[in-house]
Order: sequence, then C-alpha cells, then structure tokens
Amino acid sequence: MLEQANGTHTNGTYDWDTLIRAEDGLVNRRIFIEPEVYQIELEKIFARTWIYLCHESQLKNPGDFFTTYMGEDPILVTRDKSGKVGAYLNSCRHRGMKVCRADEGNTAAFTCSYHAWTYAPDGKLIGVPDYKGAYFEELDRGQWGLIPVPRIESYCGLIFGCWDPGVIPLTEYLGDATYYMDIMFNRRAGGTEVIGGTHKWSMSCNWKFAADNFVGDFYHVQYTHGSAMGPGAVSDTWERMMEVSPKDGHGMGIQVRKPSQRVSRSARGTPTVVDNYLEEIRPEVRDRLGNERADTLWPVHATIFPNMSFGGNGLLRVWMPKGPDRMEIWSWVCVDKEAPADVKQAFLKACQFAFNATGMFEQDDGENWSQCTEAARGYIARQHDFNYQMGMGHEETMELHPGRRGGGAPYTELGQRGFYKYYRELMTT
Repeated sequence: MLEQANGTHTNGTYDWDTLIRAEDGLVNRRIFIEPEVYQIELEKIFARTWIYLCHESQLKNPGDFFTTYMGEDPILVTRDKSGKVGAYLNSCRHRGMKVCRADEGNTAAFTCSYHAWTYAPDGKLIGVPDYKGAYFEELDRGQWGLIPVPRIESYCGLIFGCWDPGVIPLTEYLGDATYYMDIMFNRRAGGTEVIGGTHKWSMSCNWKFAADNFVGDFYHVQYTHGSAMGPGAVSDTWERMMEVSPKDGHGMGIQVRKPSQRVSRSARGTPTVVDNYLEEIRPEVRDRLGNERADTLWPVHATIFPNMSFGGNGLLRVWMPKGPDRMEIWSWVCVDKEAPADVKQAFLKACQFAFNATGMFEQDDGENWSQCTEAARGYIARQHDFNYQMGMGHEETMELHPGRRGGGAPYTELGQRGFYKYYRELMTT
C-alpha cells in the first residue's frame, strides 16, 4: 500500500524521495536492477499511463490485427468489421492462453488453440465448443469476451492505449511534445506509414537506460559513436543542438538549422534523394506547421514517456520491458505516406544503416546499456547514485518554441531530470 510518512513518498520498502532526487540531479541505481521496483513499475506506470501500441497503417482493413505488449501484458490490437480500432488482453478467458500468436495479419476470428474458445475482432466471445453438452447453454458468453483496454486514442496515426479509464486525454498527456512530434508525423496532409516490417531483438539491460538515452543524451554521441562518426557525419547547415523538455516525462533533442539553409538531415548514410525530397516539400510543411518547424527545427532523438522513442531519420521504436535486466527492442521505419517510392526506400535503408540490430550506432548503444545494467547488480553499487546534474540551474524557457531547454552548450540532462521526476510521481501516487 502507498503511504506518505514524514513528508516523504514511500511504497513498500522504498523511500522514493531518497531514491530519486531529480531536483538535485541524483538517481539511485536500485531502480535499474531490483525486481521489486520492476513490479511496481508494471503496476504504477505501464498499467496507468498511455502506452504506444502500433501505427494506424498496420491496421488498414477490417479484420487486421497487431499483437504487442503493455508492460508484460500481451495485447491484441484489432480493427473490427465496422472499422473501429480496439485493444484487448491477448488472453483467453477460459485458461489464459494467447488467442493470437501471430505478430500481425488479417482474420475473421481468433480461436484459442487450447480449448478453441473463439472471439470476434471486436473481442466478443462467439464460439464455445460443446456449448450445449458441456455448459448446458448456461454460460453467459456476453460476459466472457476478451478483456478490453478501456481507453484507446491516436495522434497523427500513432495509436496509444491505457488501462486507466480515468486517464487524461492523450493530447493532454503529450502536451507540448506534439509541437515537435508534428515535424516528423504531421508534416504532410497524408500523414505517415510504417514500412519494412517490425524488427525485434532482445538485450540484457533495463528498459529505462534506453528511454533515458533517447530522452536527452546528445552528450554521448561523439564519444560512444566515435567510430561511426566521421567526415560528412554532421552537416554544416546546422547551427546548434538543443535538448528540450516540453513536459515532465517527455524529452527530445532538436537540431537548429542556420537561417535560409537548404534542408539537410545531417545523418551519415542519408542519400541525396531524401534531402531533395525534404527541400521539395518545405513549402507544404511551412503552410501546415509554420516557418520555424519547416525551416529551422529537426528532431534527432526523442522519448515519449515511458517507453516510446523516435528520431527524425524515420526511426520509431518501443523499449519492451521483460524484467529488471531484460528488454526487447521493437523497431520500425516511419515515412510520409505521400512520399515517392524511391524516397521511402532511401529512408528505410538510411535508418536501418544507423539503427537496427546491426546498425552503425545501435551496437554502440546496446553495449553501453547492457554494461550499465550489469554494473548495478552489486550490493555496493546499489548504495550509490547516478549523476544527472549536467546543466542543472541553467535551463531556460524558450520564446519561440514550447518547453524548456538546457542553457549554453547542447549538453544537458534536463530531459532525464524531467523523466525521473515524472517517474517518481507515478511510482508514489
């Protein structure tokens, strides 16, 4: 049970005001390794906040489905005959077997492979073997449909779900983060789509290390990725980089282009056809989003709390928790639906070149996160804090853009402090 004693937040044996001192830039290592903390996360975070499920382009037609997770709960996302999107616990009401074991596809019904209870895409129980002889027609099938996720909402084609029926609306939850999300997901009237399928791989690390990295860690790039960086890796059309905290929990790194410069995504391996395309659509983006977002800003990395991240090169992914020291990475490439076919393929190849299981940057990050997790296992290690004090006290409110940014150099841990402050709020409420 949650208690508040002597002005401090406690939950079980944890004094969260001591473990997470975000205002002082200190976070204890225990939250990255202890099983008890992980179990509280599943309850307080993954069962209560908006969790990214899939993209609308993965559910184009009635009968389409996609299977995913909210925390460790298996989820079945469907589009029913009427075209409505729903999400359900992917677990038969009889004995709990997954009713759908495929990653995605199209079907008229889902039949449990254990005892063949059958469900429609809208979650209703429509078939029970030997209903008359075994159940004497007394089982109320209307009460035994799949357990629905009570809140489903989408933003710019991104479908989110939440187990809490009283949660705030998705757009309110995203807040000012939408200002920056629009640069990638809402720059054209036709919206976006995911291409190239779903790439999945597992890693021995805590999910927060990955979310933490994408929420605001430009500091590591020149050191961790030194071997992948080189001539042409960073374009001289960019004036500076800034880390932005648009709302507690969310955070992102934004590149600021020099005035009147041609569009360039400054990512190594990006074909010229992509830069040409972005320059070509700039007037349309300017009409939709305004001059600043069309001409000046470009998102490089971002995390939407708790475990969805994206990048301006088309990267879209989820950090799937599988225990305190294990996670799966689910990764997609997201492109403008109206982009020419050659541009889409160029986006796909460039993104996978940098970020995939064997990507130039991905391997470096994975090595770091795994070793950070391993180093937190020991008794002595767990008595000490991580330092998130970079740029603390030098944050500033921006005049032209929403949110706060780190002052001075591009290096700051403003985003991480916001992430863990909101994390603590959820873990203690």
